[in-house]
Amino acid sequence: MRYIGNKTKILSVIDRMLVKKNLDKEGLSFFDAFTGTASVAEHFKKRYRIIANDNLYFSYVMAHAKLNFPQNAFQTLGFDPFEYFNSADTDGFEGFVARNFAPVLSERMYFSDENARKIDFIRTTVNEWRASEKINDDEMFYLIASLIESVSKVANVAGVYGAYLKKWDPRAVKKMIFLPLDETGGAAQRAEVYNADILGVIKNVEGDILYLDPPYTKNQYSVQYHLLETIALYDNPELRGVTGARDMTALSSDFSKNGNAEVAFEQLIADAKFRHIILSYSSDGIMSKEYIESVLKRYGKKETFEFVKFNYRRYKNSKAEEKEDHSEYLFYIEKKDKATFASPLNFIGGKHDMVEFFNSHMPEKINVFYDLFAGGFNVGLNAPAGKVVYNDVNYKVKELLEYISKVNICEFYKYIRKQIKNLGLDKQNKEAYLKLREKYNRTPLALRDCRDLFLLIMFGYQQQIRFNSSLDYNNPVGQAGFNDRVLEKLVSYSREVKRKSVTYCSEDYEKFENEINGDDFVYIDPPYLITLGSYNDGKRGFNGWSRKEEERLLNFLERLNEKKVKFMLSNVLHHKGKTNDILQAWIEKNNFKVIEYKEKSRGNREEIIIINY
Repeated sequence: MRYIGNKTKILSVIDRMLVKKNLDKEGLSFFDAFTGTASVAEHFKKRYRIIANDNLYFSYVMAHAKLNFPQNAFQTLGFDPFEYFNSADTDGFEGFVARNFAPVLSERMYFSDENARKIDFIRTTVNEWRASEKINDDEMFYLIASLIESVSKVANVAGVYGAYLKKWDPRAVKKMIFLPLDETGGAAQRAEVYNADILGVIKNVEGDILYLDPPYTKNQYSVQYHLLETIALYDNPELRGVTGARDMTALSSDFSKNGNAEVAFEQLIADAKFRHIILSYSSDGIMSKEYIESVLKRYGKKETFEFVKFNYRRYKNSKAEEKEDHSEYLFYIEKKDKATFASPLNFIGGKHDMVEFFNSHMPEKINVFYDLFAGGFNVGLNAPAGKVVYNDVNYKVKELLEYISKVNICEFYKYIRKQIKNLGLDKQNKEAYLKLREKYNRTPLALRDCRDLFLLIMFGYQQQIRFNSSLDYNNPVGQAGFNDRVLEKLVSYSREVKRKSVTYCSEDYEKFENEINGDDFVYIDPPYLITLGSYNDGKRGFNGWSRKEEERLLNFLERLNEKKVKFMLSNVLHHKGKTNDILQAWIEKNNFKVIEYKEKSRGNREEIIIINY
C-alpha cells in the first residue's frame, strides 16, 4: 500500500549505517518506534529481535501480521479463507462500510458499492470467526492486514484516505480481489508489538537499537488514514463531515505540530533506554537539523554522532510546494549513561562545561543542595540531589528561571515565536529591539513580563544579562538572537528542572546559614575578586564584589565548616599575574583541599574548587 514516508527505498541506507557501526549482528534488539506499515521492522526481522510500535491501530495490525506471521495457518478453520471470500456472494450484504463509504447509501465515493459490501462481509466474518475461536489472534491480524492491502488497490483516493475523489479512478471500479499479505518468511523470534503513544511506551522498553521515523510535517497520519483505522477496528464509530472521518483527536501526534514536535523529540531521546539511536528525518520536517543534532549530542557521545544527507523523492500533497533542495536525513549516535544540562541563559563565568568535574568531587548523598550564587543554574540543575535551593541576588533572573520551571514549555515557545514575528525581532534589528526594551522598562517593576526579559536577553549583545541600578534592562542589541540551539537548551532545561524539587530565592546568602545543616551541601560560585567580570562593579543589577565582600563570604564558609556542613567553592587563585592573597591565606589557615580544573578552555583562567571534606 501507498504510505506517507514509507522507508522501503532507503532500507539500504539504514543497513549501511548499521554495518558501519558494527551492529549487523544477529540477536540484538531493534525497536521500530514509529512502525507505520512495518516495512523497516519486517526487513530486519530475520536479523534482530524486533520491537514495534505505532499509535494507529491499523499500523499495529500490519506490524503484527508481518512480524508474527501465523505458522500452520488456518488449520482450525479447515479451509482457505482467501478462496472462501473471493468466491462468496455478497450481493445484498450491508454493513458499516457500505452504509457510510459507498455512493448508494452515503453518496461518499471511497469504494464502489460492490467492493464496500465485500469489505463488510470480510470484516464481519473475521470477527465472527475470532469470537468462535475458529481463528486465533495472529490469524485474525493477518486477515485484517491482507484486507487493508487489498483495499488499497481499489480505493478511490489520491494516495491517502483523508478524502475521496469526486470522479471514479478506473482501478476503483474494478472488483476487489482479496489477496494474501506479502510477507518475507519467519522472524528470528516473536516480535513485541505495541499500540500506544511512543512517549509512554519508551519508558517501559529497553534494548540495543532504537530506530525513529517520526512524522515530519503537519499532516496528521490519524486524519490521512482514518478510513483504514475504521476498517481495522470495525467498531461502528460516529462519523462526521463530508469525508466521514471518525474522531481521531486522541491519536493526534505532537510530532506533527510546531513546538510540540521539538519538546516530544527531546523527551523521547531523554527517556530512551537504548544504546544506539538511528533517526530518519527530512529537510522539509518541522524540526531543524541543528535542533536534532543538539538533542542527540545532549544525550549521546558527541564523538559518535554521524549525519548522512541524501536525495529521495518525497511524498507531496496538493498543498505542498516542490523544493529543489529537498533531502532526506539519517542520524546516528551512541547514547551515553548520563546527560548534563545547560541553562538557556548566558551568564559570564557560567559553569556548564564544569558540572561533570564538580559532580565527580561531590558527596554521594546530599539532603538539600544549596546553590547560593546560582546565576543561570547550571550547577544546581545538574547536582546529584533531588532537593535544590536556587538563590541569586537578581530577583528578575530568579523570576524568569522559576517561570521556565513551571510553564508548559510548548506554550512558552509559541509565545517566543509569535513575539519574534510580531515585533520583527532579528539579529541586529536595533529598532525592534529598542522598542521591546523600552516597553519592558516602562512597565512597573512588579508587572514586567519575564518572557519579554528572555527575548531581550536572547537578542541582546552577547546575550548578556545587564541591568542598571533601577533594574531597567540596558544591554544593547546583539548579533545572536533566538535559534534552535538555544531552543534545545530551553526544552531540555525545562524538562530536567521539573524533575527536581527546587526552591527559588533571591536573598543574601548569609540568610540561609541557620537553615543549612550537616546533611546538606553548599555550592558557592561568587564573582572572582581578581578577574574583570561585569558583575563585579555592582552596577548591572547585581551586588558589587570587593575585598570586603570576599572576606565576608570566607567567614561565612568558615562558620559552615564549624557546623560540619560540606561545601564547594569555585574560584581562581591566579589570573594575569594577579594572586588572590585573601583566598590563598584562608585556604592555608583552614587546610582546605584545592583541586584544579585541568581543561584549559575558560579564557586561560586557572579554575579551582576548594572543598572542606
